[in-house]
Amino acid sequence: MKSQIKHVFFDLDHTLWDFDKNSGLTFEKIFIQNKIDVDLHDFLVVYEPINFKYWKLYREEKVTKSALRYGRLKEAFDGVGVAVEDDLIHLLSEAYINQLSTFNHLFEGTFEILDYLKGKYQLHIITNGFEEAQEKKMVTSNIKQYFQTVTNSEMVGVKKPNPKIFNFALELAKAKANESLMIGDNIEADIEGAHNIGMDTIHFDYKDAQNNHNFKRITNLKMLINHL
Repeated sequence: MKSQIKHVFFDLDHTLWDFDKNSGLTFEKIFIQNKIDVDLHDFLVVYEPINFKYWKLYREEKVTKSALRYGRLKEAFDGVGVAVEDDLIHLLSEAYINQLSTFNHLFEGTFEILDYLKGKYQLHIITNGFEEAQEKKMVTSNIKQYFQTVTNSEMVGVKKPNPKIFNFALELAKAKANESLMIGDNIEADIEGAHNIGMDTIHFDYKDAQNNHNFKRITNLKMLINHL
């Protein structure tokens, strides 16, 4: 792989930017600010799979951005048996988006691996996240300067795994698929999506829970040194 790869594309959330940790800290802050009486751990246990479900629906064009932002909170509060008025859910939804990108926790090894790769490859981001939030996350966590291009789904009008977003990103980067590698946490969106247009792939399985596939897999970002 090392000889032909010239461009390395990363997903952002759950791959470089530690979404679960930053999200938990965000909820802790906005629940205190808005006097929401709920056990944070119990809420997050219920919320995380609901959020995952909504993002899958969003990728598949089955829910809108606003429906995602409202629905995941409404279902999570219902799931822990806490009654919250719709007006407050909408307020919390806005506060969550505004506060989330103020936290800057990255996965272990992020700076080390980006420093290792930056002199050897052109580095890029492909993300399904919302444009305004993703820009802030990269700036706040001090990684924006590593990337030549950033492609997000709002620029293209489709989301990973749609081939259009990968082809758009390749064109923006002036890269060929057979010279490009995609690294991401989501098998369907990142890995199968990139593989289907001829890119090489590495699955970042940070929970070490998905080894039932034939794609290259790492459980820590520093393991990329063995591949690149």
